[in-house]
Amino acid sequence: MGNWVKACDANNVGSGELYGFDYDDKKILLANLDGKIYATDRICTHAQADLSTGILSEEGVRCPLHLSVFNLENGKPQNPPAEESLKTYNVKIDKNVVYVEI
Repeated sequence: MGNWVKACDANNVGSGELYGFDYDDKKILLANLDGKIYATDRICTHAQADLSTGILSEEGVRCPLHLSVFNLENGKPQNPPAEESLKTYNVKIDKNVVYVEI
């Protein structure tokens, strides 16, 4: 079982927004899709782009560099050029604070 770490206040990642944060050597992305917050690795597995500057849609998060889309639930790329999945993390909200299990 992982360690739960504070990511941010829940109002920092409103519906339809992306939010990036660092914990130790990990770069984590929070994505609020339709009121549910997901957490994945923040760096694209194809070209090392920062996904927090990408585009959030119903399909997932779109890389700003080569436009691969990653599913937020399982981290799998939905289209080329990315082929490797992002790591996903459990999320919980307690007293308006978002925690991610690392």
